[in-house]
Amino acid sequence: MDNSRIHILDDSTINKIAAGEVIERPASVVKELIENSIDAGATEIKIDVKEGGAKKITVSDNGTGMSYDDVRLAFTKHATSKIWKLEDLYSTTTLGFRGEALSSIASVSKVEMITRQKDDLAGTMIVVQPEGINDVSEIGASAGTSVNVYDLFYNTPARRKYLKSKRTELAHITDTVSKQALGNINVSFTLTSNGRNVLHTPSSGNLFDNIVHVYGRDVARSMIPVDHESELIRVSGYISKPEFTRSGTDFQSFFINNRSVSSRAISNALRTGYYTLLPKGRYPAAVLNIQINPEEVDINVHPRKSHVRLSHEQDIMDAISESVKTALGQAELIPSVNKKENDKSQETSVQLNIKEVGNKSQVSKDNIIREKPAEYKTSKTGEKKHLKSATNVSSIKDTEKRLKRSERLTTAENENKESQIPKQSSGIQLQSESSNIKVLGQVDELYIVAEMDSRLVLIDQHAAHERIMYEHIRNSKNPDWQELISPITLELSIKEKVLMEEYIPYLEEFGFAISEFGPSTYIITSVPVIFGNIEKPDTLHDMISEILSAGRIKNDVGIYDYMCKTIACRSAIKAGHICNTEQMENLIVQLKNTQNPYTCPHGRPTMLSFTRDELYRMFKRTGENS
Repeated sequence: MDNSRIHILDDSTINKIAAGEVIERPASVVKELIENSIDAGATEIKIDVKEGGAKKITVSDNGTGMSYDDVRLAFTKHATSKIWKLEDLYSTTTLGFRGEALSSIASVSKVEMITRQKDDLAGTMIVVQPEGINDVSEIGASAGTSVNVYDLFYNTPARRKYLKSKRTELAHITDTVSKQALGNINVSFTLTSNGRNVLHTPSSGNLFDNIVHVYGRDVARSMIPVDHESELIRVSGYISKPEFTRSGTDFQSFFINNRSVSSRAISNALRTGYYTLLPKGRYPAAVLNIQINPEEVDINVHPRKSHVRLSHEQDIMDAISESVKTALGQAELIPSVNKKENDKSQETSVQLNIKEVGNKSQVSKDNIIREKPAEYKTSKTGEKKHLKSATNVSSIKDTEKRLKRSERLTTAENENKESQIPKQSSGIQLQSESSNIKVLGQVDELYIVAEMDSRLVLIDQHAAHERIMYEHIRNSKNPDWQELISPITLELSIKEKVLMEEYIPYLEEFGFAISEFGPSTYIITSVPVIFGNIEKPDTLHDMISEILSAGRIKNDVGIYDYMCKTIACRSAIKAGHICNTEQMENLIVQLKNTQNPYTCPHGRPTMLSFTRDELYRMFKRTGENS
């Protein structure tokens, strides 16, 4: 009797498993084929996709092409023309070298390749399927190579079902092509989708030209050059002035020896170079190419070659930070004033015809602890000195507007509606009619300190208001909107434009009126009333970035709920905003009236509480009077 449980997998299964490491989605196919074209010396690369790349991907180039014999070997696993021996791994300058791309693509799709070398009289066509080579024949063709990939993951349905929407997959392909265009300025790239032009960059050899085509003129105007050399590396490219920031790192592209890489360490080094010039949570735009001795870089870390390992990593990161610091020090950083944005006559006020808010709170006015006004301080001579800054005044006014807005909006709903969300146990009953809260103050301009039912309670003001706004937005059947007196023009990057087209119907449900206004420009003529005045496009840019990073959203309900959370976050009072006692009380009143006051829409707690006994234990006390 054979008791052996270990066996060797068949070649088909091995190839499909290996392909999963290299080919994750249609953008992976595009990346591998583009890298092959660049290694072949192409100066013109055309990419055409259908249905987000799931149905068909075509990559054509004018490179050196392949001979009849090379074509037959090209789809064999680990067949490559890039390296010959192990030592070549430590000095290779080509983008590809593993010999896995074509074989991996062919194991999960149907592939047709047509190629011809410049001096050959005829080209070669090969048809390959997961089972092997179907046909190899001579054919008339122009010099270069064209690869058609059909029905990606058709034989691995488990992989295919995890593909995202066509627009989202196209956005990933666009991002891939954009990065290759920024890293290879001597190559012309053209990307089309279902016959429609998405991106075209020239082979001008000028990085700034490609930044204009990829990120748009608004981003390009904010860029300053970087050119710095140290003993280890040379850093060149462009970074944005501190006036241009985003909530994520989508506008950052890094290259090591012209190879596009993903690196949190480089991103952190970039931000370190800005030091205190950027607000917390904001990131600059950057396109940086880092030239380094190939022997100092290990590119054989990951099958997709997007991650690398660096020798002397800390020294290299320090050099990157220093290059950014030097570039900023040599640039004029005083931002220009856009009169349109600062013209008070163009501000649009929010008009709400909603009934007055009734005071349903159990906050005890008699028990509130009133602290001394923060805007005055008594000097040694007894003279009162005025300390209230313009920033504090602006912060308090902004907080007041946001709280009043949510107060009116939520009160407009049916206050007698029974909660459909079970009450959660948090040790305190915020919704209890008998609970009286004494507001003690604010810590770190973020946390409200209060006392309730012999407990010390800490409330995250942003998370609490985000919960309030989320429930109103989610429950609103017809969200109120306001028309802008002065429409907002929004210039998007190519990747953002692709994403925007998918989400416009959902944004319109919330009160945004958005329409195309040029090749990569949109115009916004109305916005939800919950935003108040929105004269700058940063909010929309940040929302798009968040949507892009959200991952797979399975259905319309999921998209709608995610949009509710995103808009609620953007319209809530901010961390770092000063609240006076009355505003803190108002926030707690509104939080008490929500269905689920204990977490924000993303699941973070809105509050923490400590009993008297827990405080005793924390301070090593054994009894109340000890």
